[in-house]
Amino acid sequence: MDKSKRPFFKSKRSFRRRLPPIQSGDRIDYRNMSLISRFISEQGKILSRRVNRLTLKQQRLITIAIKQARILSSLPFLNNEKQFERIESTPRTTGLRTRNK
Repeated sequence: MDKSKRPFFKSKRSFRRRLPPIQSGDRIDYRNMSLISRFISEQGKILSRRVNRLTLKQQRLITIAIKQARILSSLPFLNNEKQFERIESTPRTTGLRTRNK
């Protein structure tokens, strides 16, 4: 069969299947900080299900566990280190008007 008349086929490349982020033995719990910290961004936000590659049920359980850990203060609500850094403060007298008598 001539190459130009052959129907288009996708190439059969082998791909490596990604392992699921939560194995069957992992317990989704607010005390399991090593598991929970994998699903939080650097800013402290809960990552989406698409990014995590979780099922809907797993994402719900992870979200509940993260919120419980935040309430019990084992996990911060914000992970913003710049919040505590102080840049040199400038006097704010530029907006004040003086009254002339």
